[in-house]
Amino acid sequence: MLRPASLLLGLLALPLAGLSADAPKAAPAPAPKAPARAQPPTRAFDGPGAPTFIRLDGKPGATPPVNVDGNYVVGPDYTAAPETKAIAGVPQGKVQQFQMDSKDCQRFNPGIARKEFGTPDPKNPKTLIVETHTIDYKRTITVHIPAQYVPGTAAPLLVTHDGPGMGKPDLGLCRILDNLIAQKRIPPMITVMIANGGGDAQGHERGKEYDNMSGLFAEFIQLEVLPLVEKNYGVKFTSDPDGRATMGTSSGGSAALIMAWYHPEWFRRVLTLSGTFVNQQWPFDPKTPGGAWDFHDTLIPQSPVKPIRLYMAVGDRDNFNPNVMRDGMHDWVEANHRMAKVLKAKGYPYQYLFCQNAGHGLGPARNQILPAALEWVWQGYQAR
Repeated sequence: MLRPASLLLGLLALPLAGLSADAPKAAPAPAPKAPARAQPPTRAFDGPGAPTFIRLDGKPGATPPVNVDGNYVVGPDYTAAPETKAIAGVPQGKVQQFQMDSKDCQRFNPGIARKEFGTPDPKNPKTLIVETHTIDYKRTITVHIPAQYVPGTAAPLLVTHDGPGMGKPDLGLCRILDNLIAQKRIPPMITVMIANGGGDAQGHERGKEYDNMSGLFAEFIQLEVLPLVEKNYGVKFTSDPDGRATMGTSSGGSAALIMAWYHPEWFRRVLTLSGTFVNQQWPFDPKTPGGAWDFHDTLIPQSPVKPIRLYMAVGDRDNFNPNVMRDGMHDWVEANHRMAKVLKAKGYPYQYLFCQNAGHGLGPARNQILPAALEWVWQGYQAR
C-alpha cells in the first residue's frame, strides 16, 4: 500500500510518463535578454558645457553655505550629515499612512501600463511608439506630522514624490526633518510623501504622472490628495505658496519643478536630486516637444521669471542615453548643467551641486547634502 506521500509522487509521475512516449519536442526558445545597459561615462566638473563651479571636493562632509546661491563641486568621498542620525532629546514626529484607490479618483483614473518598452517613432525621433493598457492601482500616502505642530494652525508643507509603500515609511527622511525642525533650521512643516502609480517612463503610470509637461499632477495633489490628508489627520496646510515646497529624485525631481512651474500659486520651493530634465514625456505634446528638456531649452529662457526657488544636484556618472531614444536629449548631466546656466542668466535663486563619484540618485552623496539642501530651500521663509 502506498503511503500518501508516495501516492502523490506516483500521481505526479503519470503525466510525465505519458509525455515521454510522445515524439520528442523541441524545447521552447529562451526569451531574448534585454541588452545590458552601458555604464554612464564619468563627466569632469570642468568638461564641455559645464558651468563654472566653486570647488568643495576633497572635503568629505562639506556642503555649500545655506544662504548663498551658485554652483558647487563635492565628493568624491562622502560623510553622512549628523542630522541623518537619531539625536537624543529631539522630539519625534508622528508618521501615518493611508492608501488611495485609483477607482476613487477623478484624475489618473484609470492608470496606464505597458508590457514592453516602446520603439522610436520613425516619423518623430522625439517620441516613442508604445502599446499601453489601462490598470487600476493603489498608492500609499505617508504623512509626517512634526511634534511641534499646533492643531488647528495652518502648517507649511513639503510634498515628496516616489513615496514609500504601505508599512515601509521613509524614517530616514523623517529623522532629518525632526532634527532640522528641532534646531529651527526649517519650519515645522508637515510632509506628505506620495507614492507613484507604478512602473517607470514612457507608457507607465509613473511616467504619465511625473514626466508630462502640464499642471495635471499638481492639480491631483492639491485637489485630491491634500484634502484627504487634512480630513484623515485633522491638520491644515498653509495656502501661502511660499510656505509650500516639493521635492523628488529622477523623474520625481522633474515632477517637482513641473508642479511649481505650472502652479506657482500653490508651490514655489523645489528640491531635485538627479532631476530628469530630459525628454521623457509621453505621449508627444507639440506644445512642449522636448518634454522637460524644454525647461532649459525654451521655457525658462523665454518666459518671465517665476517666483520659484530651486535646488539641484546631479552625479558625475548620472544617466546617459539609458534607453533606445537617441534624440540628443537624454544626458542628465548636460540637462542639469544647462538648467544651472539658464537659471543664473534669468536671475533665479538656485543652488546646484555636482557630486563626484556618484551615479543616478546620488548614492552616499545624498545623506551628506540633503539636510543642507532642505535648509537652503527654506531660506527666507516667514510664516504669514
